[in-house]
Amino acid sequence: MELTSTKIQKEEKQFAVLNRIGMILIYLFLTVAAITVLFPFYWMILSSVKTFADYTSQTVPTFVPTHATMENYQIAWTSVQLGNYMINTLIFSTITTAIMVVVCIFAAFAFARLNFKGKEIVFTVFLATMMIPMELFTITNYATVVHMNLRNTFVGLILPSVISVFYIYLLRQNFMQVPDQTYYAAKVDGTNDMKYLWKVLVPLSKPTIVSIVILKFIECWNSYVWPRLVTTKANYFLVSNGIEELRTSGFGRENIPAMMAAVVIVSIPLLLLFVFFRKQIMSGVARTGVKG
Repeated sequence: MELTSTKIQKEEKQFAVLNRIGMILIYLFLTVAAITVLFPFYWMILSSVKTFADYTSQTVPTFVPTHATMENYQIAWTSVQLGNYMINTLIFSTITTAIMVVVCIFAAFAFARLNFKGKEIVFTVFLATMMIPMELFTITNYATVVHMNLRNTFVGLILPSVISVFYIYLLRQNFMQVPDQTYYAAKVDGTNDMKYLWKVLVPLSKPTIVSIVILKFIECWNSYVWPRLVTTKANYFLVSNGIEELRTSGFGRENIPAMMAAVVIVSIPLLLLFVFFRKQIMSGVARTGVKG
């Protein structure tokens, strides 16, 4: 018995050592991965506070600024209408996100709860559109916007972005997780479909909806190709247009620190958004199942 007990204790110690080594390796890997991901952001901020002389004279880059300055931010803010572009982007992102969320909620409810002929076929075809390259949609959307004389308008910017097949699928999966008995009980009580949607399904799917709102807002804020195609007037430029305007000018190509400062400025709202709502994003995505 003593020999068996000693053997068990020895195996437990070996297991504890192996487990500890495994945890150390995991944390080491995560640390390296985090540094790899965060380093470009650190380098962007570092470059933005360097003086132009320091940036151009350093043959070996330094990881700590020798003469930190905030002048680059002032230069970047005044060189182009960055403030106006950020306001335009805020309007575009807010309106697009609001319309898309409403459209996705109604579409997801129709595919999840309503019964109509050919629903599964329609939904399958709907999902199949995710396989089509976005470049093809960009070409057709651009032709449509030009034909409707919607270039250099917020309508032309917003209209092609108010539908998302992926977010409709995401919400549909959440709606289908609510037991059918809840829907039937609501119908017995005389609740119509619209009231059931807004009083039951939407509150229960709030984490996912919040995640969709945040992710769509970030997507709109980072839009580059579409705003470049449909806007030629500065009154409708977004931050992506402003960064490109700054980059293609002689100033942007020469004064890299000021260019980095402009990128930091337009990135701050998104970083704050993610910091404050990261838990909602994670919980919303985690709640999405594969039922259906």
